[in-house]
Amino acid sequence: MSVLTFNNLSCQKGYNLLFDDLSLVINSGDILRITGTNGSGKTSLLKILAGLNAQEQGAIHLDDHPVKSEEYQNAVFYLGHLSALSAELSCLENLKYLNALNQPTDEQKLIDALNKIGLQGYEEEYCGRLSAGQKRRVILAGLFVSNAKVWLLDEPFTALDPQGVEIIERCIGEHCKQGGLCLFTTHQDSALKNQKVLAL
Repeated sequence: MSVLTFNNLSCQKGYNLLFDDLSLVINSGDILRITGTNGSGKTSLLKILAGLNAQEQGAIHLDDHPVKSEEYQNAVFYLGHLSALSAELSCLENLKYLNALNQPTDEQKLIDALNKIGLQGYEEEYCGRLSAGQKRRVILAGLFVSNAKVWLLDEPFTALDPQGVEIIERCIGEHCKQGGLCLFTTHQDSALKNQKVLAL
């Protein structure tokens, strides 16, 4: 059982105050959908919760561990809205490299993850030859091998077809049923059950 809390968070970009006095408690099993217009602070909030950006004020903890602690960072999987892939590497090589940043995983599990995301037969295909949706799937395959409790997903459905969206929603649902928790941003509707909504 894990609890992610943030208290009195505020974020400012230049002269613009994106959000202020933002507090929330997210428990194991919770799915939080973060909505808002472009520039409202959705990505900034996820980056702050991932420890990539600093908040103006406020505190963030996972259980008793602060955001910059090793315990917190080891428990978080962050997915940005851009696909950080090398065009010169294959799908499998890219996934192997990205996954090694967090944990060692044997090659068969990575191949299985690519299969689950709908990229069976593309293991050795160079990412430079893939469509935008296929590139997104390579990154999202990391969800199937992640041991992180907390998933922070920025626009995970971008460039995906309806089948791809369904695969990821099912993956998020299963993760949270097993005691994980997920925060994600999206401009699209989501069929995920029991999701809570935070509007910025």
